[in-house]
Amino acid sequence: MRARPGQWRERHRVILEILRTEPIHSQTELLVRLRRRGCRVTQPSVSRDLAELRVAKLDGRYVPAPAGTGPAPGAAGPDAGALDELAHYLQRCTPAGPNLLVLRTPPGRAPLVALAIDQCGWREVVGTLAGDDVVFAATAGRRQQARVLARLAPLLEGRTHA
Repeated sequence: MRARPGQWRERHRVILEILRTEPIHSQTELLVRLRRRGCRVTQPSVSRDLAELRVAKLDGRYVPAPAGTGPAPGAAGPDAGALDELAHYLQRCTPAGPNLLVLRTPPGRAPLVALAIDQCGWREVVGTLAGDDVVFAATAGRRQQARVLARLAPLLEGRTHA
């Protein structure tokens, strides 16, 4: 059963506060911290909350999505500024065939960059896949790939890109 809106909003606020102030390495750890703060919550709810809040696991700990990446899909419109905040993580962008881009990032930052690309809502991007320091961004074809490269070019000024 879903909590009342005020309850889950407050729980989301508390989750973000905990993640910004304490290193949390597992959902169980977060569940314990939430209960200590008086939140009545189950593990499935915590899992759902983390997805809704766009929380990523980096370097073995949960971190909130950077400001500007917006809520989960369907909760709001696309956020074209999502990548601006993460531009310093983009090191290089290289086309690989007619419909794939390979973006290099510092170790541990690829998931945030992939999330930001997903949140931009670019129709040219069919999907992203993130490793530790590389993002594969698939496009529908060569023209769409060129458009994405053009969008990324200003963010890559002074760095390597095709």
